[in-house]
Amino acid sequence: MVRNNKKKDEKPKKNDFKSFLKRRAPIYLALITIFVIFVIPELTKGDLESSFPELTSEQKQVVDILMGYNGPNELGLTVMDAITNKINEEYHDEKIFNNKKTTVELTISKLNDEEYNIILNFKSYKEGELNYDWNVNKISGKITSNNQDSKHIIDVVDFYD
Repeated sequence: MVRNNKKKDEKPKKNDFKSFLKRRAPIYLALITIFVIFVIPELTKGDLESSFPELTSEQKQVVDILMGYNGPNELGLTVMDAITNKINEEYHDEKIFNNKKTTVELTISKLNDEEYNIILNFKSYKEGELNYDWNVNKISGKITSNNQDSKHIIDVVDFYD
């Protein structure tokens, strides 16, 4: 009596998924490397707005009025753009916001029911400092500068062509 032993006659099955990965592993490794080198730094890129602290909804509304102000002609340059351009002029060819010693302090205080005082202090790791001080009327959207640097930013935005 002879037993039929099918297990001995059959070849072991190839793992299709394993062989699929082995053939394409260099391609996947190259794609992951490209993603890590080029995409992740762009996604984690620091900027002025991402440096702001957590704000309440009322504070965020007032900051949005200030940073979104684009002059009487509404030609496109905002206060946020003007401040960012000023920082880029001071620290060209550097990723200033990626340094841990660079700080952005944003202080918002309520003066009365309609008016808020916003102070923005930018301190770089190179000991450079930019200080801005504005009063913002929440109802009318009127912005008043309280120091020379703030006035310069508003003038740049107002007279932008």
